[in-house]
Amino acid sequence: MIENADQAPEPESMPERRIGVYVCHCGGNISDYVDVSRVIDGIRDEPGVVVARRAMFTCSDATQQEIERDIRDQHLDGLVVASCSPKLHTATFREVARRAGLNPYQYTQVNIREQCSWAHTDDHEGATDKAIRLVRAGIGRTSRTEPLEPLVVQTTPKVLIVGGGITGLRAALGLARIGLAVFLVERQTRLGGWVAGFGAMYPEQDRGRDLIDRLVVQIGEHDNITVFTGAELVEKTGSFGNYRATVRIGGRTGETIQLDVGSIIVATGFDSYQPARGEYGFGLPGVLTLPDFTELVDGATGPLTYQGRPVRAIAYIYCVGSRQPADVPGGNEYCSRFCCTAAVHTSLKTRGLGGKIHQYHLYRDMRTYGKNELLYSQSRAAGDHYLRFTQDTPPTVDYDAATERLRVTVRDQLAGPAEIELPVDLVVLVTGMVPRANEDLVKALKLPVGRDGFLNEIHPKLRPVETVVDGVLIAGACQGPKTAVESVASGLAAVTQAAAVLKRGDTALDPLVATVDTDICRWCGACQDTCPYGAISQITRDGREVAAIDEASCKGCGGCVPLCPDQAIDLRGYSNAQVTSMIDGLLEAMA
Repeated sequence: MIENADQAPEPESMPERRIGVYVCHCGGNISDYVDVSRVIDGIRDEPGVVVARRAMFTCSDATQQEIERDIRDQHLDGLVVASCSPKLHTATFREVARRAGLNPYQYTQVNIREQCSWAHTDDHEGATDKAIRLVRAGIGRTSRTEPLEPLVVQTTPKVLIVGGGITGLRAALGLARIGLAVFLVERQTRLGGWVAGFGAMYPEQDRGRDLIDRLVVQIGEHDNITVFTGAELVEKTGSFGNYRATVRIGGRTGETIQLDVGSIIVATGFDSYQPARGEYGFGLPGVLTLPDFTELVDGATGPLTYQGRPVRAIAYIYCVGSRQPADVPGGNEYCSRFCCTAAVHTSLKTRGLGGKIHQYHLYRDMRTYGKNELLYSQSRAAGDHYLRFTQDTPPTVDYDAATERLRVTVRDQLAGPAEIELPVDLVVLVTGMVPRANEDLVKALKLPVGRDGFLNEIHPKLRPVETVVDGVLIAGACQGPKTAVESVASGLAAVTQAAAVLKRGDTALDPLVATVDTDICRWCGACQDTCPYGAISQITRDGREVAAIDEASCKGCGGCVPLCPDQAIDLRGYSNAQVTSMIDGLLEAMA
């Protein structure tokens, strides 16, 4: 609900613009640091403002309904919402405007949470003053908005999936079953990715190879799916709904083919962390990474042996390549999430091979989350020992040539300060996931990459598989560490996202794109050179060479605008006049 509604008096004559301004408390996220009432007082007399209100949560259903009523009853022709990031709720409030009969592009989102309250928690006065200036800037922009209509384009009902692991395979089947054509491109010569090399998988205990084989058979039964192995996506042109992808088959010297698709799903998976020589004894005889040890266990048919000798004791060292300090060169600060469960599951499979074996799990924090915790309980009940160490006192690994065994020294924080020496036959380094090297693909698709090296979605909760490139979706472990179940779930989310657009046959694109005044343009080529999306071309009009912008390809980044020497390019929704008015609002002296 809207609290303490403050409304400007109804003027005797209708002003040129009628703008409604709504400032959000965000449940304290904003109002704990920004004086919302003072923000309202600071902007209520701005030209064109006829409604100025505050709300506990502007995004709540109740407040959305209040805003809709104001738009209708007060005949608003402009809307400003001062709350959180535009990434979160631009679509929300555009829809509010549309439902009330206001053109959605006459609404402006002002970010006073990330840019004010969260950025200036130690300066409430400064945060409030900054919020007032930002809202004034939003009002200035809104006062110069004009009704715009989305660009409607027809879409190609085909999808390209890059990556033939379990995520890509499952996504391909999902799309084919709802009637969309699918091109599946896999860089390796065989489908299946990591899962194809796994033995029994938790919780169903299906062998990974068997699971992949079943999926491959199902894919072969669909005429809608075309598979290219030993192939790579090397180029993408066109725009959302109508992309042309260039796929190279057979390596750098192979042939290329052109595929017309409406959407692209990237499911390229991950690589496993490779320890440096000497890291926790890596390089010593009997020190293995978790993937290598899992392969050893899955291939065993009886009590475990290594290089012809029976394995009687194993030490697992967790968080190798994950949760590393920020000052470690090339270190990975993130948690890989799946590793704890994978290690515990493999230790249980080791026990299932028979023979008497001691297993020691040296961990910092155990993260067998959800139902996976059942594995942790089974492991302890079976006799596995868990010893907790800290980041400051990691275990050390040495090789005793006399006994031809490894010796692990650890300080168990649960048992006391004394060091414990563990003579073992194998040391398993529980390695995490790292981003797969896909520089060429990232460049071709202009994919956003996070600080951790994984591909970035727009928002992990609200838009978890979408990227800033319309129609290019990401799924699975290319986004970050995931289990197979989580990867498949994200793959199916990408299926629904792609199908929602392509099955309809057309899509609406944002009209906030660059425009060219051909009467002014003298074609110098500077705009074309700077456009990262290839949206600008040279055409002849009335006997003159001028620039032309493909509105479907333009992303409205505005990079071309300041480079035009004749100011022939402008940006809808952020025109030079609007930006100037925003600057004036920011610089306006405080009362």
